[in-house]
Amino acid sequence: MKEKVLVIAGATAVGKTSCSIALAKHFSGEIINGDAMQVYQGLDIGTAKITKAEMESIPHHLIDTHKIEDHYDVKSFQAEGRDWIKEISNHGHLPIVCGGTGLYIKSLLYDYTFHEQARDEEFIAFLDTLSNEQLYALLKQVDPKACNTIHPHNRKRQIRALEMAHAGNKKSDIIDKQEHIMCYDAYLIGLTMPRELLYERIEQRFDIMMKQGLLEEVLALVKKNPHIWEYQCFQAIGYKEWKQYMDGTATMAQCRDQIIKNTKNFAKRQDTWFRNQLPMHWYDTQTEAWQEQIIKDVENWL
Repeated sequence: MKEKVLVIAGATAVGKTSCSIALAKHFSGEIINGDAMQVYQGLDIGTAKITKAEMESIPHHLIDTHKIEDHYDVKSFQAEGRDWIKEISNHGHLPIVCGGTGLYIKSLLYDYTFHEQARDEEFIAFLDTLSNEQLYALLKQVDPKACNTIHPHNRKRQIRALEMAHAGNKKSDIIDKQEHIMCYDAYLIGLTMPRELLYERIEQRFDIMMKQGLLEEVLALVKKNPHIWEYQCFQAIGYKEWKQYMDGTATMAQCRDQIIKNTKNFAKRQDTWFRNQLPMHWYDTQTEAWQEQIIKDVENWL
């Protein structure tokens, strides 16, 4: 029999964390972080990382497991997440994956395979000289089908797809060969709320983060490692925008506005992605007794 896995996903600030705690208490669950940035030590306030007090003694996994300078990707998450699903299931608890990084969650649940390939540093150096528009034009030539799932401004994914094509493993060919079979008996909860309210919560949450010391967190991390702006983790929303403030080219208010704008856009993309990519069961957190309905539905699934 396939292992049972409960998933709680949705846009940033929609209330996934509190929901995961409630369900973990009710169903003897342990929580596996499904956020790409919360694996990094020191990125606490800006990632809205759960605190020890908020965990309420519920075991949490894949939080603070990697140093800021470490490389961490979807393949790493898939391997570590699957190990935790097995471990949690083996001692009779329910694995609960909670987070908003859609590709990580999908790779964990489905039969995604990743191909090892040597990096061609000379080719990578060439790609680094190209603009996003040039990268996208090149990708259209070598793997046009990959362009259907990669945004023209997503430089990281464009370079990765071009690397794969250069090595003879086109991204689109690999996807076509996979059967898209779910590896687990999973129930996927999608949390939602009216967009206007979500946007209000995003603004309120950012102001709370500032009171909690977000800017001080960024300053301390940069002081400890001046090269941190080059790291993958510091490309996260809520961190990357502060570089202009540090350089003196933007005010604190301008950085605030940019972070909030980027977060709202990100939340919109998350919601769209989950609706299009995964078989979610959606629950509006503004409806009456929504948590009770989730508990009832999960009980039926179990």
